[in-house]
Amino acid sequence: MPNLYFKTIAELAVMLDAGETSSVAITQAVIDRARAVDGQVKAFLSFDVKDALKQAKASDQRRSEGKSLGLLDGIPVGIKDTLAVKDYPLCCASKILENYVSPFDATCILKLRKAGAVIWGRLNMDEFAMGSSTENSAYQTTSNPWDLEAIPGGSSGGSAAALAAGEAIATLGTDTGGSIRQPAALCGVVGMKPTYGLISRYGLVAFASSLDQVGPFARTVEDAAILMEAMLGKDPLDSTSIAPKGETGYASVLKNKKGPWKLGVPQEFFGEGIHPEIKSNIEKAVEWYKAQGCEIVNILLPHSELAVPVYYIIATAEASSNLARFDGVRYGLRSDDSKDALSVFTKSRGEGFGDEVKRRIILGTYVLSSGYYDAYYLRAQKVRRLILGDFEKAFDRVDAILTPTSPTPAFKRGERSEDPLSMYLSDIYTISVNLAGIPAISIPSGFTKSGLPIGLQIIGKAFGEADMFAVAHAFEQGHSYTRQTPNL
Repeated sequence: MPNLYFKTIAELAVMLDAGETSSVAITQAVIDRARAVDGQVKAFLSFDVKDALKQAKASDQRRSEGKSLGLLDGIPVGIKDTLAVKDYPLCCASKILENYVSPFDATCILKLRKAGAVIWGRLNMDEFAMGSSTENSAYQTTSNPWDLEAIPGGSSGGSAAALAAGEAIATLGTDTGGSIRQPAALCGVVGMKPTYGLISRYGLVAFASSLDQVGPFARTVEDAAILMEAMLGKDPLDSTSIAPKGETGYASVLKNKKGPWKLGVPQEFFGEGIHPEIKSNIEKAVEWYKAQGCEIVNILLPHSELAVPVYYIIATAEASSNLARFDGVRYGLRSDDSKDALSVFTKSRGEGFGDEVKRRIILGTYVLSSGYYDAYYLRAQKVRRLILGDFEKAFDRVDAILTPTSPTPAFKRGERSEDPLSMYLSDIYTISVNLAGIPAISIPSGFTKSGLPIGLQIIGKAFGEADMFAVAHAFEQGHSYTRQTPNL
């Protein structure tokens, strides 16, 4: 059946139940698609065809026995190369973990297996999730399926590109400062970051532990909701995980919640630096909600202008601590040039880490050092609380917040490689959400004149995923952007 790889989870679940297709057929379709286009896209670092088809056959066997595990049973889901999958490589797109194979499954992977999903391949990323373009991978640069000369965003660029190109039915990414939402916007798919703690981080290789979150990429809001339902929940292996609060039957709730809603629009997000086509597109989206009877409320997030510097102090500080374990002794790369204990550390880390990772480790070590901790790290944590306070005040007045996801469309490869600050500003609209620990979703909202996707970000209250999904679903139902696909 043609174009099975562009179907949604919900559509394929209906077809599977009706006997119109099989998990093997779906899995073979994405395998064939990956073989056909990944030479151009370069979304995958590796995939195991035999294992994927084995999982698919097991799914078909369950269904034939009347033991289907639900909507995800038999659906191929691609995995970012920072999540542990038993007996699969786990490299974080870094030379320092080259040839490392995970001995266990991350909790989110176990939950997907329990739901019957086919775990499919390892997706490229910025090394250790540090970047906004997937140009920092030690192995290859992923292309945007809408323009192969452009970047797909990052750090979960492989996850976004694979989905957009039809190389998976859904994918997982991780979001530390926008690393799901920004590539979702640039590749024209749905990407969602949950409330901090809703999905266990056990088995996720840490970048910045107080910011990292696992989340789904999907073709539609409904598919993202289905994936979220499968993965959420408190995990005894992750002390920061938390039991869901409020409504959690997201896939059914989003169809029943019709609004109208009070929607906030932060004036700070529409000022200097935003691409004019993106500004116009998001303003049209706001007007669409207004035409549906929603009340549009101008809000202020006064400390959002400090989000980027605060983020790059806190995130790099945590990264310098988390990455200290990669030392050439316990696992991973050990330099052949090392002659003593000290050179094992210095040579292995020097050879194993890329430039961006080194830059962030050095910056993080500096802000945590004696004499600078109070001036930088402690002050950044205080401003982080002010950023959360801005959101709390806003949510006293509104149900959700509408913003652009990215200030620009996808830019050309190499365009910002020599300007780290310009690259860091790619996440200017997404970072504050991670600092506040609240949920947000990016959905396709149109295209530039040159045909590049634009994303609308919808920010929800803490544990307000149900309302956030409903607001996003309403826009999706009024437009066809989520069903448009690149011509590869």
